[in-house]
Amino acid sequence: MTISLAKHVALVTGGTKGIGKAIAEKLRKCGAKVVITARSAPEETAEGFHFIAADHTVPESAGDIAREIIDTYGRIDIIINNAGANQGPGGGYNTLSDEHWQRDFDLNFLSAVRMNKALLPVMISQHSGVIIHISTGAADKPLWDMTMTYSAAKAALNTYSKALSNELGGKGIRVNVVSPGVVKTPLMIAFLENIAAASGISLEEAFKMVTQKVDVPLGRMSEPEEVAGLVAFLVSPEANYITGVNYHVDGGAYPII
Repeated sequence: MTISLAKHVALVTGGTKGIGKAIAEKLRKCGAKVVITARSAPEETAEGFHFIAADHTVPESAGDIAREIIDTYGRIDIIINNAGANQGPGGGYNTLSDEHWQRDFDLNFLSAVRMNKALLPVMISQHSGVIIHISTGAADKPLWDMTMTYSAAKAALNTYSKALSNELGGKGIRVNVVSPGVVKTPLMIAFLENIAAASGISLEEAFKMVTQKVDVPLGRMSEPEEVAGLVAFLVSPEANYITGVNYHVDGGAYPII
């Protein structure tokens, strides 16, 4: 199947590393004009992309990004809210302060809410558009000692996504969620290295510890490109009748069909 996104303008938040980078590259290869955001410019030249420096935990950043996109392209067709990270310390409820909770909700939930609010008026005027929220399997299967704040924030994102899809369906806008499992990204490697250092074990042992907790039948981490392929399909005309769905890309870890 050949996916064409020619004449489409896409935004990928957190688009310089890991899953976001893979999604941005995939959409560009499909013909879209791709805007990527991150706190700092990518180490490698982002040739072929429009880069906007932004801290998505700052409420005003959404409006700044939206204005630059509309001033430059006059439209927006695809929003990939990918910016996010598991920032809370491990150890359970008693290790978590109000600041830990607020920080993870600002980045993993409210950043998407604000970005959508800034750009949705344009999509509504076009009577077309697709929004994809990159969530996590940990929203449905939280690890109390590793992902409590992150899981809660992404669970909020999932619920918001379903409500938003119901509201916007009649306006020609689709909203879906993609929930990766354990993905081989710089953030995941750093997460595993922290576990290994804290536990006095090897990186391989840390990976086995995490995969045993989440039970990955395929027995490996996914590549970012394996997530990007699904996202490209979901934003394409091939998926025009799909909205309000959460897709798990997790090697079979999600316990039900």
